[in-house]
Amino acid sequence: MKTVVIIAASGVGKRMKLDGGLSKQMLEIGGQPVIWHAMKAFQEASTVESVYIATLPDSIPVFDEIAKANGFTKIKAVIQGGKERQDSIGNCMKLVEEQIEQTGVMPDAILVHDGARPFIQPEEIDEIARLSAIHGACVPATKPKDTIKYVGCNPEIFGETLDRSRLLQVQTPQGFAPEKLIEAHRLAAEEEWYATDDAALVERYFPQQAIRIYETGYHNIKITTPEDVFIGEAILAGLKARKSKN
Repeated sequence: MKTVVIIAASGVGKRMKLDGGLSKQMLEIGGQPVIWHAMKAFQEASTVESVYIATLPDSIPVFDEIAKANGFTKIKAVIQGGKERQDSIGNCMKLVEEQIEQTGVMPDAILVHDGARPFIQPEEIDEIARLSAIHGACVPATKPKDTIKYVGCNPEIFGETLDRSRLLQVQTPQGFAPEKLIEAHRLAAEEEWYATDDAALVERYFPQQAIRIYETGYHNIKITTPEDVFIGEAILAGLKARKSKN
């Protein structure tokens, strides 16, 4: 299998309350930046052929140096992101299309990942890529632990309680058949229609495309608030302990 990966890593960490617009991907967990952990996972995934990263202009040379210093050879380009997450992915998508035109080879799947999710595992990446190639789309998700309530017109009053057994918390990397993801981003750019994830784009423009669920563990968190860094340290310790036993 040949899989191309796009990593959106332009978040400035507003909810982290970081000074000077610091990228949250540069926060350290286990002595390494968040983005380092993500880069390493995709480098070690056997199905991944190339990785494109969109980030803040000031972070480009830093990310390039991280890739070079650690032998992350699958990182093909680190470029400037756009105004929104979708714009950043669109910038990388142009490079992916150029790669396809130059080589004449269509990848089996394109995966899109949040750079602030450091703990995705190589074997999970490979399975998501495999399922994406087979089914046309695959999205990782976990079951919510808490009861979820709907909020109606009055934001201060709860509405109905949703059936938790029928709800999932969506994660990344999300994988898709290349032709459909490329076309979905092209159409969304034409319409200037924005979604919170790539699955929503594919759902809008290819409603007949079923999206395969890949249920992950609770380790694949997104580093969003200050508390997540402490949680991340515990998750990393747990992952290391599990690997040492194996």
